[in-house]
Amino acid sequence: MTSPDDRRQSRVTTPREGQPHTGWDDSAPIPAPLRLHDAVVPHEWVDYNQHMSESSFLLAFGDNADAFFRYFGIDEDYRANGGSLFTAETHLHHLREVMEGDHLTFTLQVLDVDPKRVHVVHEMTRSDGSLACTAEQLLLHVDTAEGRVTVMPDELQRRLAAIRDAHRSLPVPPYVGHVMGVPKR
Repeated sequence: MTSPDDRRQSRVTTPREGQPHTGWDDSAPIPAPLRLHDAVVPHEWVDYNQHMSESSFLLAFGDNADAFFRYFGIDEDYRANGGSLFTAETHLHHLREVMEGDHLTFTLQVLDVDPKRVHVVHEMTRSDGSLACTAEQLLLHVDTAEGRVTVMPDELQRRLAAIRDAHRSLPVPPYVGHVMGVPKR
């Protein structure tokens, strides 16, 4: 039987877990896009085809999202007080193989926000400069005690709107809103 301590030690964690939000500076420029995370592909992310597994792509984008959350104010303290962002939908586009030891850099662009939702796109780039994978996500603000989607505090809405406004100068990537299907002849 697994003890609660064993379960806590074996759960998925992010590289920045335990690091608090460092504070928001209204006068600081907001990078467009954000570059908050990078990673080197560990052996544990490689599958039987000797390249990064599908689930590991999502894990890596989750780590990028966690860096983003901490950037604008969602950290352990925020979650301990009952608020969090949950992913409602994710679309991944696998463009290139990624191998063990590859150095990956990530960007994140905020496309839109409203009081309850955040629409973002992530891009994962290999060290040779090639785009390896993209992820489009819709995130929902949740009151974890009540188990329902709720309005974000004004401060978070203001910060996210500032990021969105800084990112309006970026083009919307052509894969945003892509519908999947078998082409009809």
